[in-house]
Amino acid sequence: MADTVLRDFYQRRVSSLRTERQSFIDHWKSVAEFIKPRRGRFFTSDRNKGDRRWASIINSRGTQALRIARAGLLSGTMSPSRPWFLLVPYDKALLENHAVQTWLYKVRDIILEVFNDSNFYNMVPTLLEELVLFGTGAMFHVDDFDDVARFYTHTAGSYMIDQNERFQVRTFAREYEATVEQLIGQFGKSNVSMSVKDKYDKGDYGAWYPVVHIITPNPRADAGRVGIRNAAFRSAYYEPGNNDKDKFLEQSGFYEFPVYTPRWELTGEDIYATNCPAMTALGDIKGLQMEERRKAQAIDKQVNPPLHGPTSLQNRPVSSLPGGINLYDTGPDSRGLRPVYEVTPDLRGMMEDINAVERRIDDAFYVNLFLAITAMEGIQPRNQMELSERNQERLLQLGPVLEQLHGELLNQAVTRVFNQCDRAGVLPDAPKELQSKPLKVRYISALAMAQRAVATTGIERVAAFTTSLVAAQLSDGKKFNADQAVGEYAQAIGTPPGIIVPDDIVAEQRQAEQQAALAQQQTETMQALANAGQAAANSKLDDDNVLSRFAGRS
Repeated sequence: MADTVLRDFYQRRVSSLRTERQSFIDHWKSVAEFIKPRRGRFFTSDRNKGDRRWASIINSRGTQALRIARAGLLSGTMSPSRPWFLLVPYDKALLENHAVQTWLYKVRDIILEVFNDSNFYNMVPTLLEELVLFGTGAMFHVDDFDDVARFYTHTAGSYMIDQNERFQVRTFAREYEATVEQLIGQFGKSNVSMSVKDKYDKGDYGAWYPVVHIITPNPRADAGRVGIRNAAFRSAYYEPGNNDKDKFLEQSGFYEFPVYTPRWELTGEDIYATNCPAMTALGDIKGLQMEERRKAQAIDKQVNPPLHGPTSLQNRPVSSLPGGINLYDTGPDSRGLRPVYEVTPDLRGMMEDINAVERRIDDAFYVNLFLAITAMEGIQPRNQMELSERNQERLLQLGPVLEQLHGELLNQAVTRVFNQCDRAGVLPDAPKELQSKPLKVRYISALAMAQRAVATTGIERVAAFTTSLVAAQLSDGKKFNADQAVGEYAQAIGTPPGIIVPDDIVAEQRQAEQQAALAQQQTETMQALANAGQAAANSKLDDDNVLSRFAGRS
């Protein structure tokens, strides 16, 4: 496809994507206005310039709830302080192989190291905040020579997406502005338009120019051929204002789709999320601002009410300071200055209603879930079992959201980093048992573990029940396979393989112990027989004993 035809195709594609996104813009603007005013880019030239954007927020409960939800999602799904996923084969029998387990953990640690060394944990909190705020987030993942991977988060309104027949997002476009210096630095002087070159030659490095970046599936992808042009996805940067339609700033490709777009909740074939905590709470947040404004007005009228008094005070300065003196001639009305009307607001009732609205906002953002332990009513501390059960019950509410987050963000990010490391040759050689065997990601984060708590709890309950039966002499305990229970429990909670001894080694140890016990038993038996023979040899026949009686009979 000629570059001119390809450029026209991209232009039409961006236009259709812009139309699809348009119906969400007003809703996103409203959400941003009342919760996070400096989020969202709804025009190509929309940049934060220090203008006033917080005028609609009087009570910041919605903004605080957003902050708590973002922190809770980060620590609960991908905390940088602990491992949050495992690589496991689809064939569970392979997990019994110690070499397989060791390789999987080594690879997992390499992937985590890439995440830690890159800017992943700097960008992902912003992505999660976008997810909670607008229902849809977008993070761009590119190759990096120094860190293997580099991540860039984009805000709502600055990008457009589309999905394929399987409802997977596989098209991404972004409209933004870049300075002359940025364009020259990223794409080189030979690839920019003549207008940009002229600005650069004149030293006007700060001039802004519109740029379009689009990523689409590559219809000519060929997995059997080497080269980025044969990759599964093609990428192009261009200046929409450049009349030279053969001119691209850059054309490249990606082996995996490099943009992660998790969505909170979808309806049918919708492309953008149709619900999220901020959308759910928006009505309450707007109403809360109105209540705060009315409460402040009521207090203001009570403390500083409108006054009326005699006309002799007209054009005379009136002191409202404590101890101030106002001198004037009294007429028929000698009561002086007084309120036009008495304002006695029910402040307690207003505060109770405001508190109720704030609780609804907290519920919409799962604040009590993320702060379950510290926010619990009653005497602290409670016993660990009760805390665990309460947390699990609340965390289950996030089950559908976690599935979306795992599928549309974490699965893709882990897979792409794995492939990047594989292409870079930094992964150790896989054991022969894993050759050509597919792998999957299993999550062991706090929220994921809460989802699977039933598995570990069941093992613990069966073990405790078996122990009680053995103690009561109602069972010999042989019905309970302790070795299998230990293995299943270790896999469920993501225990490192070095802690659990492989089955074949355990079998060898037990066989050696049995042989040693048998040899010890034989030694003790032989020693007992030798002692018995020695005792018989030393016995006196003239005594009245069993040996003398037998000897007498002979």
